Amino acid sequence: MLRFTRHGPNGVDSVIVEIENVIIAGWTGRDEAALKHHIDELAALGVKAPSSVPLFYRVSARLLDQGHHIQVVGEETSGEVEPVIVSLADGLWIGVGSDHTDRKAESWSVALSKQLCPKAVAGDLWRLDDVRPHWDRLQLASYIIVDGERHPYQAGPLAGLRPPQDLFDRGFGTSLLPPPGTAMFLGTVPAIGGIRPAERFEIELHDPVLNRTIQHAYDIETLPLVE
Repeated sequence: MLRFTRHGPNGVDSVIVEIENVIIAGWTGRDEAALKHHIDELAALGVKAPSSVPLFYRVSARLLDQGHHIQVVGEETSGEVEPVIVSLADGLWIGVGSDHTDRKAESWSVALSKQLCPKAVAGDLWRLDDVRPHWDRLQLASYIIVDGERHPYQAGPLAGLRPPQDLFDRGFGTSLLPPPGTAMFLGTVPAIGGIRPAERFEIELHDPVLNRTIQHAYDIETLPLVE
């Protein structure tokens, strides 16, 4: 069960919902050059190029985490800021999350790597219809803390990603929408300086038109990798 604070045209409310289906949409870049850049930066870590783009990975709903501390095994994990569509009984909402992934496991199975780490989700949502007219202007950003220092890690507009309906059509069928109880991660933007681990990961989704921002952050505790 997750608790969200929703910001809609009728004001602010709080809901507790059960998410039953989680989908990670991968390789969703709208720009071929940017998409190739992301494929290349993962290839540098030994990740094979996708068989087709985009791809849709199903993961356990129990991986969703709204806390500010996660535990992972080994030193080779990292986050990715992504817009997240949450489908509720009264429609579609958008928030922000992190597809935290085990990069070592990703080098031999992307699908399995998606199952090995929690997926952080912020506690605030905006109604999707309120941002559709200026979707491309929404901005993703993330920051990492390494050795106590904060560094920009990702930044880019949603214009670089396929729009939601395009992904819905490909993932669910033409003109269909994610069923209620579904959370769908829509893809990410390239890392600044390459993919790497951190002690803390900070994410945000900024709306420059309505002048508002959704933020979330979590610390990463690395558990020993015993073999």
